[in-house]
Amino acid sequence: MQDDLAAEVGPLSSLVDYQDGAVVSRTLLKKSTGSVTVFAFDRGQELSEHTVPHDAFVYVIDGKAEITVSGAPHRLTQGDAILMPGNRPHAVKAVGRFKMVLSMIRAG
Repeated sequence: MQDDLAAEVGPLSSLVDYQDGAVVSRTLLKKSTGSVTVFAFDRGQELSEHTVPHDAFVYVIDGKAEITVSGAPHRLTQGDAILMPGNRPHAVKAVGRFKMVLSMIRAG
């Protein structure tokens, strides 16, 4: 996390690089009320189903993903977004390599 990041202008997709067989993340902002993290998933990588008590918002900045919320799969591509309500199971899988921004909201 860099204090001067908010003053920089540039493409979000350049903040993390793909790595073979891995999920890479970079936290841009972390506060008691929430966080913003950029992820890069190699094809086939995933975050297994889990539940968190906070709402989360995902914005796909590159590639293709399948995000499942409460058992319902959703296909997302570059420019798509989805809200994952708190206390509902969700999972993320890379259909192809993809990058996303995850905004976690802890307040409210």
